[in-house]
Formats: sequence, C-alpha cells, structure tokens
Amino acid sequence: MADAQHREGAQGFPSLAVSRTFAAPRGLVFQAWSSAEHIKRWFSPEQYTVPEAEVDFRPGGMFAVCMRAPDGTDTWCRGTFTDVVPPERLGFVVGIPDREAPRFVAHTTVVFEDVAGGTRMTVRQSYEIFDPEFRRAAEGAEEGWRTTLDKFEVEVTRLLAETPRAAVHGSFTVERVYPSAPPVVFRALTDMAAKARWFTGDDTFQVIERVMDVRAGGRERLKGRWGSGLVTTFDAVYFDVVANQRLVYAYEMHLDARKISVSLATMQLHPAGEGTRLTVTEQGTFLDGYDDAGAREKGTGLLLDRLGASISTQRF
Repeated sequence: MADAQHREGAQGFPSLAVSRTFAAPRGLVFQAWSSAEHIKRWFSPEQYTVPEAEVDFRPGGMFAVCMRAPDGTDTWCRGTFTDVVPPERLGFVVGIPDREAPRFVAHTTVVFEDVAGGTRMTVRQSYEIFDPEFRRAAEGAEEGWRTTLDKFEVEVTRLLAETPRAAVHGSFTVERVYPSAPPVVFRALTDMAAKARWFTGDDTFQVIERVMDVRAGGRERLKGRWGSGLVTTFDAVYFDVVANQRLVYAYEMHLDARKISVSLATMQLHPAGEGTRLTVTEQGTFLDGYDDAGAREKGTGLLLDRLGASISTQRF
C-alpha cells in the first residue's frame, strides 16, 4: 500500500514523499538497495529499464544509474550516497550532468521502519531544477515512484524466495496480575465477544474474519488488514482447556500469504489474593529469514495490558 503527496521544497522546487509497506523483514528490504545487481532490476519507472548501474553502498560511495527509455535513449543519473545506516535509513544525491552545470539534481532519503511484522519504507525526494525541461520529470515523480516501487516489490519477493530455508527458535514468559477472579479472566480469554474487545490491532485494523471455538480440538482464527495494507492471520488450535486454570494451544502467523512462525503457547491462571495471576509462556519457531527481534514478546505484553483494561470496564 502506498501514499504520496507533493509539497514545495526549498527555493520553491517541488518535492515528494511516498511510502509503501512490504511483508518482509527490514534488513531484507534494505538489502534491495545495496548493489548494482539489485538496482538494475527495479530502479526505473514502468517501461524503462536499467542496463547499467554503479553502486558503492557507503557514505561517499558512487550511485550511478543508466535509465533506458522505450525508444532506446539512455540517460545517466550520477551522484553519491550521503547516508547509509543499515537497516534504518539511507540518503543519496544524484543529478543529470552537463558540461557547464547539472540540469537536474534530486536529493533522496529513504527510511525503513518495522510495522505490524513487515517493513514500511518511506522515500522523500526534493529537486533542484536548472533546466526547465526537467520540471516535467519532477511533476511526474509521484507516478514514476509508484511504478518503480511495483518493481521494487517484485525484487523484495524474489529476495524472500531466495532466502535460505531456516528455522530460528525463541521463547519468552510474560506475567500480569489482574484484580478480577480467575473465572472473569478466563471468560475474557475464551468468549469470542469478550476477547474481541482486546485481541485486535490498532485503530486502523479491519477485521476480515474472526472465529473461535475454545475446546480441545477447537480452532480460533483472526484475520485482518492493517492501515498499511498488510494482512495478518492468526490461526490456532487448542490442545488443552481446563476451565479457569489453563489453556494450551498452537498457532501459525501469516503476513499476507507468507507463513512467518509456528508457536506453542500456554496460559496459566492462578489465584492472587482476590485477583488472578496470568502467566503466558510461548515457544516460537520463526521461519525462513523472518526476524522477530523481540516483537512477539512485546506485542504479547501489549495485548495483556489491553486485556486488563478490558476487564476493568466490567462488561463481562
């Protein structure tokens, strides 16, 4: 999913900001910028190609791209990287040279952010236009970046497919104490209407599918679309259900069509005074290059905090 907007840059020159979210780890999205072989596959608008490129991926290193138009005309953009901080950001300045002065200079920054299990990449670009003929290029930059990022997404998908098949394991335990008795907390965990109040995404999250059957052999599924456009799917099966005491289940997580993890989770409820101590232990297997980086544990903690807030409203 992409969004873009024009705004006036320094000295009245137009500028652009465009974002897109990819169902891939941040390091891999960053990698797609890192070599000439990558750049030649995607760094051009629709119907253009890049037959040659020179990429020295470091601050001060060369960034040069030859764009070939549909009629066969070649145009070189040459410049340097100003900022390379893996996997957070990069910056570069390129221009179309002339004997006397550049005809057109583009200042570009790219920021990479972890969002909802994927990566949001934001490109910001401003322009210095010395030849009026090139103002049209700046005015068409939004559409050019849209089709360029379509190609970029293909390259990210290709890199994902080439990532060595691997499984990385992790585990964590999270605890919370709630003032309500175990039956109240257990209901909040097992009743679909009650769980829907807290087991969801942020304000941009739109539920596509929610089903819940909490019993040994029963299944639970939550599928939804985030504001970024990513679709996540939680697909679980319950193996052990002891009322007011214990839940044991296994679940898969998908980002769009990609399976990123398989986990075994145990929830244990113990009386704590008049309230309940809830202990959640999870053992996860993260698949084929997906880098969790602690996000699952943090997300579980946030959900348990929302559970506590939901219980406090006493709508059970």
